[in-house]
Amino acid sequence: MIRVTVLGSGTSTGVPSVACECPTCRSTDPRDKRLRTSLLIRSETTTVVIDTSLDFRQQMLQHDIMDIDGIVFTHHHFDHIGGFDDIRPYNFRYNRPIRIHAMRETVDVLHDTFPYAFGLIAPSGAAVPSVDTHIIDTDPFTIGDITLQPVPMKHGSMRVNGYRIGSLAYCTDTNSISRDSMDMLTGLSTLILDGLRYEPHPTHFTVSQALAVIDELQPGQTYLTHISHQIKHADCETRLPANVRLAYDGLEVTIP
Repeated sequence: MIRVTVLGSGTSTGVPSVACECPTCRSTDPRDKRLRTSLLIRSETTTVVIDTSLDFRQQMLQHDIMDIDGIVFTHHHFDHIGGFDDIRPYNFRYNRPIRIHAMRETVDVLHDTFPYAFGLIAPSGAAVPSVDTHIIDTDPFTIGDITLQPVPMKHGSMRVNGYRIGSLAYCTDTNSISRDSMDMLTGLSTLILDGLRYEPHPTHFTVSQALAVIDELQPGQTYLTHISHQIKHADCETRLPANVRLAYDGLEVTIP
């Protein structure tokens, strides 16, 4: 059995957003408190994190994650890579690098953003993240006993990856899924899908656009993620079909 936990269900600003007094940002509903988007995948022997969000440290502390066997990146926007430096305590604890899996473009941006971690600038003597880098594209790969199938998608003009793990798929930060990739998403028991807000956005699905994808794929259950502060959890769920809910931080599902 594999347990999947939503570490963060919020958009790039997080929710509540700074400098905002909207009903969602002022909400007392804990489901309206959204860290930046990230996912935790655990089997009995393996722990994998998808994206080192800007809230990575807080997420690891909240869920008491003592070891990570691999980190997988969807793409290189800063809200998905910004917590990269905080993998250092895992290096300290286990005295070994952490495997990371990412597309070449994402690795290039990691090099540009954190050059000290890759020996690209003169060392200062301070501790730096230690990683074992694996370039991925469309072929499936395995970390421990967890196999991930990349699902190519578009995030505006940018190529990003969703991931299929058994009968679950995680498809955040997208507004376009090709026919070939839709075919990779058939027969799902659980889909976690981008659903940013009600109003159109150039790089994310709206709620109605996400519902159209769900209607075509017909997964058993779908959770919308990467949710903005324009959506209030309790209000939105009254508008959704029974098989579609909003993700929230700490949501856990299991898959065979």
